[in-house]
Order: sequence, then structure tokens, then C-alpha cells
Amino acid sequence: MASISSSAGKTLALLKTLNTRNPNPFPSLLLHVHGFCSEIPPADADQEPTMPIRPMRGEAEKLDKTICHMMAQRPWTTRLQNSIRNLVPNFDQALVLGVLRGAHLPDHALCFFRWVEKTGFRHDRDTYLEIISILARKLMLNHARCILIDDMPKRAVDREEDMFIELIQGYGRAGIPQEVVKIFKKMPEFGVVRTSRSYDAFFKAILRRDKVDDGLHLFTEMRAKGIRASERTYAALMPGLCDDTERTGEARKVLDEMAERRMTPKDKSIFLRMISSMCKSEDLDGAMEVHRAMKRFRDVTVDLSHYGVLIEGLCNGKKYDVAVEMLDELLGKGVLLNPQSSVIEPSAYNLMIEYLCGNGLTNKAEEFFRLLMKRGIDDKVAFNHLIRGHAKEEKPESAYELLNIMSRRGIPSDADAYTLLVESYLKKREPADARTALDSMIEQGHLPSSSLFRSVMVALFEDGRVQTASRVMKSMIEKGVKENMDIVHKILDALLMRGHVEEALGRISLLLMNSCAPDFDSLVASLCDSGKAIEALKLVDFGLERDCNISFASFDRLLDVLYSASKILPAYSILCKIKAKGGVVDTKGCEALIESLVAGGHTKQADILSRTLSGKNPLDERRGKKVAVDA
Repeated sequence: MASISSSAGKTLALLKTLNTRNPNPFPSLLLHVHGFCSEIPPADADQEPTMPIRPMRGEAEKLDKTICHMMAQRPWTTRLQNSIRNLVPNFDQALVLGVLRGAHLPDHALCFFRWVEKTGFRHDRDTYLEIISILARKLMLNHARCILIDDMPKRAVDREEDMFIELIQGYGRAGIPQEVVKIFKKMPEFGVVRTSRSYDAFFKAILRRDKVDDGLHLFTEMRAKGIRASERTYAALMPGLCDDTERTGEARKVLDEMAERRMTPKDKSIFLRMISSMCKSEDLDGAMEVHRAMKRFRDVTVDLSHYGVLIEGLCNGKKYDVAVEMLDELLGKGVLLNPQSSVIEPSAYNLMIEYLCGNGLTNKAEEFFRLLMKRGIDDKVAFNHLIRGHAKEEKPESAYELLNIMSRRGIPSDADAYTLLVESYLKKREPADARTALDSMIEQGHLPSSSLFRSVMVALFEDGRVQTASRVMKSMIEKGVKENMDIVHKILDALLMRGHVEEALGRISLLLMNSCAPDFDSLVASLCDSGKAIEALKLVDFGLERDCNISFASFDRLLDVLYSASKILPAYSILCKIKAKGGVVDTKGCEALIESLVAGGHTKQADILSRTLSGKNPLDERRGKKVAVDA
């Protein structure tokens, strides 16, 4: 402790003496001596130092930071140079390197590098490499080049490969590939041997501007000279080859070489990029080879995106069998359910699903898509492919289930998918389910074709489901479809025959509202021939009320069937309405009706009818209605 105190005391005494003769020329310089510190006040700006202060032992490692701080705070002038010189009369390599590395700006480092030679310091390989590296990284490339090409030979300092590598990398970062090529080619002229490290730097630099031809040329040159490419060489070369669809052959050769040397690319994306380029250039065999070659590399896993690009490329190239093999491999590995894997693109899975659904493999397609659904994919196109596939394979229940899923999730459906579903039910002779699917189709905003309406109505009618067919007919008419009147007539006739008169008349009313009048005469004739007197009466009454086109023969036929059925008063009622509308009937039949009325005690009605026929008591429409009511 005594010796430390004595040493510190001597140092402080010396500093006080120096400060008395010459105030400190450098601001805020802290001198740390064995745990003590003393701040020397700043010198007068106009006063030059007269005596340098030599740093004490233990201070050298902190002098570089002090000098860098001084350069950052003051402009580079003679006064600053003198201040540094007073602080450090003699420079060694360690201090120079420390100042160069710690300089706040590359300009400061360059100024110091140039000036320190004037103090008697001789730059060596390390300091030259340091300043070239600093300038190249900061893109002060002309300065770095001048130091390397011009200054070093003058000072008899040998140039080394590392220095050229730094300059090549700098020009690469600046995007000046032509200078990269010049520097690289001149290296042998300067007596510098190019190793794989130089080639690595060269590849990386020129391939930023991206220069694949130059890269391949140099790669071949390396091989010819027996220089083995390093991982960096491959890493620099491969992206340019992978992204160029015309270079896929060279890319495959390089990849095979890497596999043989057991070198795994650090950038795993090159596999996907290579497969994509090969698929774009229709080199599908090459893409498959790359896919298989991935197993030869350590720590390289086949991602979902690789399968997606392959499947899409194979489908576009009509190699569906191989695409199905890829799908089987994908499903077998369970990659789809891995949350860490990427999501396959719609352009890939929709092509695969479309092919499967069109070739009797809809179940496999649905298995594939349901896994995609678990990853949150709700794709309208895929759903509709599946529905079509199930419908074609006569599995309408599966198709309808998918339609229900779409409806719940608000996914729009295609009209033709519904059409196929309806037709599938019809093929299986399930007309009721076909009608349900047709209703769903309409609910989803699709308009079934006239032929589809007809197919469903015919199937229901032939299955004895007349009223269900009637409801389909109603939907068809409401949608403005006016074809298929032949089956419409059959449905109306069947409804009337079965006693569903009110329903039949409701459908006829809807037809009239849509300018689609049915054939009343044919319907009346059919009812009369079947002895359906009351049904025929209601139909004619309905037609008279609406001034429909009914022939005189139909009136006579109706009256005949009413007479035959002893429906005297209904016959009288309808006859009065016919006459009120100006209709003409058979006189002999009317006379027979009068006799029947008298015989039945209906003398009042007989008298009215007699007067009407003789023209003495003509009926207007309103009175005809009253008479019919009385009857």
C-alpha cells in the first residue's frame, strides 16, 4: 500500500508541475492511475503545447477510446493532431487498430490512418486490412481501392486475399458487379492466389445483381483448377440457378454435387424455388428428382408448400397418377395437420380435388378436403367439386351433407352442383329427396331449368305423389317458368280426379295470373268421362266466374253428366250461370231439365228456366248468380 501511495503521489505531483507550465491541451481528459483519477482543466485554445505527456503504464488500453472521443468532438485540424500527439508520442499496432475500430465515422478512421504515418508509425498487413474493411463496409470504395491498389505497393506491403475479399464484398453491396469482376480478375496480376474464399465472395457479390452466367463460368473455372466449392459458394450460386427456369438443369447438377459432399444448404428455401422453377419450365421429372433428393440432406424436411407446388405442376402437366401418389404420400405423413407447416394453395388442392371427383375418387377427395377444413379452409370451388363428384357417383346423401355444411357456413353454392344432386336422387328413384334438393336449390337463389322442374314433377307424378308434384308445379310457375304444360295438365287432372278440387283450382288461378290458361275443355271432358259430376261442376263454375274460354260442348257434356247423376238443382244452377254469361246449350236438354224440376217439386225454378228459354225473362249475370244461390 505504501508503494502504491508513493507512486500515486509522485504522479499527481508531476501532473501539477506540467499543468503549471502548460494547461492541458485536450479537454476533459481523465487520467486513471492505480484507482485514482484527476481531471486536468482544458487548455487555452490559442496556446500550443510545449511538452508532450506520455501515458503511464496501464493507460494504453484506454487511450484508443480517448482518441476516438477527441476525434468525434472536434474537427480534424492541426490542433487536434497536436493534442493527440501530446497524449501519445509513439504509436504501436495495438493502439492504431483500437483507434481504427473505435472511430465513430469512417472519415475519422481514414484521417487518422493517413496522419498516423506522419508520426513515424509504419502500417502493416493488419492495419491495412482494418482500414480497407472499414471503408468497404461503409461503401467508401474509391478510398479503399486506392489504398489497396496504389498505396500498398508504394510502401512495400504485400497484398493478401482478405483485402480483396473485403473490396469485392463492398462492390457487391453497392450493386456494382462490373467492378466486382475487375477486382476479382486482377487478383492474380497482383500476385494474390484466389482460394474458395475469394470465389465465395465473388459469387455472392455478382449474384446480387443477382449475374448467373458469370457465376457459372467461375464455378466451372474453380472445378478446373481443383478448387472445391464451399457452402458459401453454393449458397451464393443456388438462388440464381433456382429462380431461372432456363437453368434448372445446372441447378440439379449443383444440388447432386452438394448431396455427394454431404453439404446441406443453409437456405432451405432453395428446394421450393427449384421445384417451382422446374414445374414452370415443365420439367416435372426434374421436380420429382429434387423432391426425392431432399431426403439425402440432413435437417431438411418436406414442407406442405413443396407438395402443393408439385401437385399443381403435375396436374397442370396431366400427370395425374403421379399427383395422386404425391397426395397419398402427403396424407400418409400427416403434414396437413401440422400447425407449423404452411397452408397449401387453392390452385393446387382444387386441381387435385377436381380430378379425383371427376374420376370416381370423390371419397379420397373429401378425405383430403376435410383435413384442409381443419386448417380453417372453406373453399367454395372445392365444395362444389365434391358435390358434383358425389352426385355423379350416385351418392347424393354425401353431396347433400356437404351442401348443408356450406349453408351453415354461408358459403355460396353453384347451380350446376344442385342440378347434379337432384339428378342423382332421380337416378336412384328417390323423387321425394329430389324435390327436397330442388327446394334447397331455390332457397339458395338458384333458378332450376325448365327441364329439371319437369324431371322432378314427372318422377313425383309417376311415383303417385301428385300433391308433391303440385307443389313443385307451383314453385315453377312462381319462378316464371311457363313450359311443361303437358305435365301441368296431368297434375291438375289428377288433383281433380282425387278430389283435391280446391288445390287444383288454386293452381289454375296461379296459372291464369301468369298468363298460362289450362285447357278447361280437356279437364271437363276427363272429369265427365269418369263420372266426376261435382268436380266438373266446380271447375266449370270457376271458369265462368273468371270468363275463361270454355266451349258449348263442354257445357252440354257437364249438363248431361249432372242429369245422369240426378243432380237436378246443381244442373239448374250452372245452366242459369251459363245463360247469364250468354252461353248456348242444347234446348232439348233444357226442356228435359224443366220436366225433372217439376217432377221434383221445384216449380219455381222450372218456371224461371222456362221463361228464360222462351226469352220472356232473360237473366243478367247478377240475377243468374242469385238464381244459382237460390238453387
